[in-house]
Amino acid sequence: MPIHYLILLAIIQGLTEFLPVSSSAHLILPEAMGIGKQGALIDVMAHFGSLFAVLIYFRKDVAAILLGLNDLLAKRLNNNSALALNLIVATPPALLVGAFLALGGYDELLRKAWIIGAASIVFGIILWWADIRYARTRTTEELTWRGAFNMGLAQTLAFIPGTSRSGITITAGRMMNMTRVEAARFSMLMSLPIIGASGFFAIIKLSQTDAGMTANLTDGMIVAALSFFSAYIAIAFFMKLVSRIGMFPFMLYRVALGLVIFFWLVF
Repeated sequence: MPIHYLILLAIIQGLTEFLPVSSSAHLILPEAMGIGKQGALIDVMAHFGSLFAVLIYFRKDVAAILLGLNDLLAKRLNNNSALALNLIVATPPALLVGAFLALGGYDELLRKAWIIGAASIVFGIILWWADIRYARTRTTEELTWRGAFNMGLAQTLAFIPGTSRSGITITAGRMMNMTRVEAARFSMLMSLPIIGASGFFAIIKLSQTDAGMTANLTDGMIVAALSFFSAYIAIAFFMKLVSRIGMFPFMLYRVALGLVIFFWLVF
């Protein structure tokens, strides 16, 4: 694939993965509009690069999760074990749905511009509504296992392009009275096992791709490396400003994006 197109994909992925605007939608749109064609696997590799941005930015939380796993085995209850338990409970739904879609090839069926437009508008409005409707007191460690599982169920909706994984999980967190910062924090931590699993799946598939196909392993690794840098910048920006700016600007952007997509489809 042309290097300029790989750079475009990496920048789009990095800047949109952890903002509640749907990175999958922005990665699919260039293909849908005829600018280029990369397929679902190269999209996942772009997500895989952003995984390392989360690991580094939230390195203290990652360390706390690892300590919490040890505390869980020792039956010690504390903030670390609560964080680890919530992440464990929240992960299975998306792993199961993602495996079902990927192995059955159903993920490609969802890559439609009208689906992106509709999901961007509908879930964008719901995100804004949840942000202004509910209180702002609960932390990630204060979530019950049922609350964490509900956030995991919400995460499965992100396989619909345009929904936004961070957007739908932040929506669920806000509906359970989490603060903006805490909802965003747990949303990003929830991405670790999901992006990691899908990234390794992509590596296996891309390594088996014939030379004549759209993407190969080298293309995927370039996108992953470049998306890391732009993702780290986006995370730092969002976490510093989310408590002040709220979700209204993102709702406006999502509605505008959806309307532009439908205008493009009609005309």
